[in-house]
Formats: sequence, structure tokens, C-alpha cells
Amino acid sequence: MQEQVLVDIAGDLATVTLNRPDRRNSLSESMLRELGAAIARAAEPPQVRAVIIAAAGPVFSSGHDFADMVDRDLDAMRRLLTVCTEVMLGLARLPVPVVACVQGIATAAGCQLVASCDLAVAVDEATFATPGGKSGWFCHTPMVAVARAIGARRALELGMTGDPIDARTALAWGLVNRVVPRAQLVEETHRLARAASRGGLGSKALGKHTFYRQVDLDVEAAYARAVEVMAQSSQTSDGRESMRSFIEKRPATFSQLR
Repeated sequence: MQEQVLVDIAGDLATVTLNRPDRRNSLSESMLRELGAAIARAAEPPQVRAVIIAAAGPVFSSGHDFADMVDRDLDAMRRLLTVCTEVMLGLARLPVPVVACVQGIATAAGCQLVASCDLAVAVDEATFATPGGKSGWFCHTPMVAVARAIGARRALELGMTGDPIDARTALAWGLVNRVVPRAQLVEETHRLARAASRGGLGSKALGKHTFYRQVDLDVEAAYARAVEVMAQSSQTSDGRESMRSFIEKRPATFSQLR
């Protein structure tokens, strides 16, 4: 039986690949469970500084697998959506940067997956949509991540119309960070992942953790949290080394522990 999710660790980068191209990488409950476990496993080796989420075939992900949903009762549907939510939240909880490598269409929960990654690189031909607005079942859970990536007005346009946007629009709206020709997709994804993961691993993990906890607070509460974390992190070895190496005009040496 073909593995639904693949993990490849090469040096400091781990790539997790959705491997269900015959089903447009649709996210059944079993695939979501495998994906969550694969993401956690990919980040475990101490040398891994970033995780890349990629996909096999022409489609990044078409979203939830309706064949896996249509006969579910309420409890079973809640279970599936809770599993999906835990996968999405797990990306923010990971101590290393997570970069989506989008080689094709990303719709509904597939678009949610892109929006849930820290960063994203897409090919010119990629499109993004939350198509529930065209049907009788609105994309409620995908909109949680999408709205936080692109803002309310643009998210409501995607959600209410169900119309797709192209890669350049996704770039302008903030859903992705880079749009490149297909031949450059992997190279640019790796470049961005390495750029985002340089420096002290512990500092980067704390930075990511704190960012996601302050970004939706009101501005005074956000500053209160950030002030305390930044003050405390100034006392760490990496915090001290950042200041000393700058003053002494020399390359810094940071801890490689998260």
C-alpha cells in the first residue's frame, strides 16, 4: 500500500510530502493523522532547522476528502475536524519554521494548510480557493487560518464568493511569500527555509512561540507579553552573544539547542 505521507530528511531540512496524488491529495482522517505524525517526526532530529510541506502530483491539496465525510454522523464529523485542527495548530507549535512548497491548486483545507504554515512559496500557476461559498457548505474551519493570513475583507471575499485567486494575487494578499517559475520552486523554498532558520535555534523557537501568542492580542497586551519575553531572553547565552558579537564586530556563535 502506498504511503499517504512521506518524510525525507536531508541535512538541516526535513520535507513532508502529501503523497495521495490520485485523490488530489485530499485530506481524509487517516491522511490527516499520518500528516500530523509525520510533521512531528520530521522536526525531531536535532540537526533539522526547518520543515517543508510539499505535495506529489499536480495538485497541492484539494481539501477534505468528501468520500470520507459524506456518511459521517455529527460525532464522527467533529472528530475529523478536530484532527484537522490539531494538525494545523501543530504547525504553529513546532519549534522550527514551516514552509509550504505549493506546486499546484490549494483549495479549502488545502488552502488552510498553506495559510497555517509560517511561510509559503508557490509556482506561478498555483491557485487558491475556499470554494464553500459556491455550495451549501461554507468553509468555516479553513477560514480561521486564511483570515489570519490575509485579513478579514480579503478572507470574506474568498469565503463568500468561493472564487479562486491566482498566485500573484495570493502574493499581494499575503497568503504566500514568494511566487516563482516551476523550475525554481524547490530551490527558492529551500533558500527561504534556510534564511528563516538561521541564528540560534532556541531563540528562533521562542520567537515563533511568542509571535503566535501575541499577534492576535490587543496592542497593549501584545507589548506586555513581548516586553517580558524579550527581557528574559536577553539573559540567555544566545541573547548575550548577539549583543557582544555585534559590539566586538565578529561573527556570532549560537547554541544549536532548541
